[in-house]
Amino acid sequence: MSGRPSILPTEDAFEDFKKQCLATENWLNKYDNNGMQVWIEVPENRGNSSPKVHKIKCKMTIKDVSAATMYDVIHDGQYRKNWDPNMLESFDIARLSDNADVGYYSWLCPKPIKNRDVVTLRSWRVMDDEYIIINFSVKHPKHPPQGHLVRAVSLLTGYFIKPTGPNSCTFIYLSQADPKGSLPKWVVNKASQVLAPRVMKCVHKAGQNYSAWKQQNSPDLKPWLYPEQSNLPMMDPADLSIQRADSLQNVDESSKKDALESEDSS
Repeated sequence: MSGRPSILPTEDAFEDFKKQCLATENWLNKYDNNGMQVWIEVPENRGNSSPKVHKIKCKMTIKDVSAATMYDVIHDGQYRKNWDPNMLESFDIARLSDNADVGYYSWLCPKPIKNRDVVTLRSWRVMDDEYIIINFSVKHPKHPPQGHLVRAVSLLTGYFIKPTGPNSCTFIYLSQADPKGSLPKWVVNKASQVLAPRVMKCVHKAGQNYSAWKQQNSPDLKPWLYPEQSNLPMMDPADLSIQRADSLQNVDESSKKDALESEDSS
């Protein structure tokens, strides 16, 4: 093992994430409708050093799906192919510990914007009847950025799920991500506020349909709950490093629009 501190999240990281999910101070409400709310964080006044990409938080009150089921939905990569309309490709790369792995995800973006991908370290914790999943971007030696996709960066993304009854829960999604490329930050921030409720509705519907689907698809296979079921190769977390947004090239997407327009007219 190397002498570097571990890249794996500590208990403090989970507690800090939970605190952010439950906080109201310095959060501005942008949407409140049908049991769903969206906030953006208002950075404390730090002059020009405040981050340009908003931290966004969505809270959904779910009255017909248990917390345990929603937790399974977020973890189950096989099921995601059924409910995530934006997904291009998704796969787990390796296990890092009983409660952490590294994986790849790419998604469709509306034209003329280039599609995005991300490599993230995901870690999870179940305790005291609450479920937390967090991820952040990492560099993996065998999965560098690809030319036809823009490598985005998750600074911190995750879920906090808390039961409110046997078949109901509070479901909170929090994310600060930089899509890179040449998109103006105001476009990124506005889009995230509009898209987040749409994605949350998809996740809720996925939760409603999950039990029936799972009964037909390896019902006992849940490696996120039973690590001994995982067939992923083990990887030393020291072989990964945190992906910083400023180390990635900004792809100019303005010429992409011209190219698409000429393709459409030909």
